[in-house]
Amino acid sequence: MLTGKEDLLQALVEAYIMEKGTKEFYAQAVSKSNAAEAKKSFADLAAWENKHMIYIQSLYQSILDDRELDEFSAFSKKAPAAIAEGGMPVKDLEKRIEKYTVQNEGDALSLAIGIEAKAYNFYKGLAAKARDDQAKVIFEEMMAQETKHMEQLNAMKKKVAAK
Repeated sequence: MLTGKEDLLQALVEAYIMEKGTKEFYAQAVSKSNAAEAKKSFADLAAWENKHMIYIQSLYQSILDDRELDEFSAFSKKAPAAIAEGGMPVKDLEKRIEKYTVQNEGDALSLAIGIEAKAYNFYKGLAAKARDDQAKVIFEEMMAQETKHMEQLNAMKKKVAAK
């Protein structure tokens, strides 16, 4: 679990694992959703998280000046996805979605906004505590990405409400 005291490489690995956990949660949420619109929203969210994973991977490899994908690919397959963005255990999110069946796109978007807001606050706290200036920059970039997600999700939610 990230604390903000990590060096840059460790911070990237931990951030990658959290993005992977969130992506897997959203992918599982697709099958738990009853409405086609909700399924699409969760599939789109999983794709966003995948983009974060690719971004983090490229940063990690550029720091090591390692263009060989095989090692990182092996790590990616083995990396646990037990923690989602915001430091939430994926199992807790799964329990939440099992109790709360997503009936429509609005439900899916509300759930996603909450997850992304927690992720933003988590990265904000890490940036404030970061001892490594480069790690701080990464946390701040992740905050910016989470802000974009929340803006997009809120815009989508307004469109759904207007229907």
